[in-house]
Amino acid sequence: MKTQRNILIAFILNLSFAVFEFFGGLLTNSVAIMSDAVHDLGDAASIGFSYFLERKSKKQPDKNYTYGYLRYSVFASFVTTVILAVGSILVVINAVRNIIEPKVIDYDKMIIFAIVGVAVNFLAAMFTHRGESLNQKAVNLHMLEDVLGWVVVLIGAVVMRFTDFALIDPIMSIGVALFILINAVKNMKKVLDLFLMKAPKSVSVDKIKESISEIDGVLGVHHVHVFSMDTVSNYASMHIVTNSDPSHIKEEVRHILSELKISHVTLELESENEHCHFIKCEVNIDEHAHHHHHHH
Repeated sequence: MKTQRNILIAFILNLSFAVFEFFGGLLTNSVAIMSDAVHDLGDAASIGFSYFLERKSKKQPDKNYTYGYLRYSVFASFVTTVILAVGSILVVINAVRNIIEPKVIDYDKMIIFAIVGVAVNFLAAMFTHRGESLNQKAVNLHMLEDVLGWVVVLIGAVVMRFTDFALIDPIMSIGVALFILINAVKNMKKVLDLFLMKAPKSVSVDKIKESISEIDGVLGVHHVHVFSMDTVSNYASMHIVTNSDPSHIKEEVRHILSELKISHVTLELESENEHCHFIKCEVNIDEHAHHHHHHH
């Protein structure tokens, strides 16, 4: 797998880089560089997780994981997010401490570090450029953020070199940290939505009911359940009331659903006079169904 090799390369680059930055931060006394070290360490950890969990998420469904392993990829993304969030909070605390009692910063060394930083991260970003899953997109996003982070540090270092305005350093690092934090929170929300079984944004349950109710011979649709495994693979199940030929109805429904971005469908077909076993059922029969007259 090419992507897996790329992720591994990115992992090694980030890890070695985090160590390099840590010493860079100590040498130059720059919190901005230290905050990048935290960022890169978080990235390395998350890439490490996603490397193993992405591999696991490719496994086919089996009797233990009947839905397959896709959620492992999502879980990796969750772990990453937590690491990054904690890292960025630590960075902010550190930066504030430096605003209160500034340290002397070695601007020249800082500029050199930043140039190397931009170069190395740019290469790493090139390596991980293509990736489809939520997880790989996350990894690539980190890479681009790293490049940007270093460009900011470089500009800041040059400005400080000529103005000697040392507060720029902690301010930059707070900026980077807040950026990471905001992204982390957004990502966290996505992951939680998946785990809380929220219907995916790309799928509208009303639209599904509407489209299916319009099929000739369909008297009603209820118990529509939709969820996503990893924001890409969407599942749906539903009960359809019909007196027509089941195979024809199923064919049409599957066709409609695949156009609505749903790849796995489970259908329960009921004839009109059949009693649905759910207690809620009678209440739940869709408003659309009332156009057709019901004999209950």
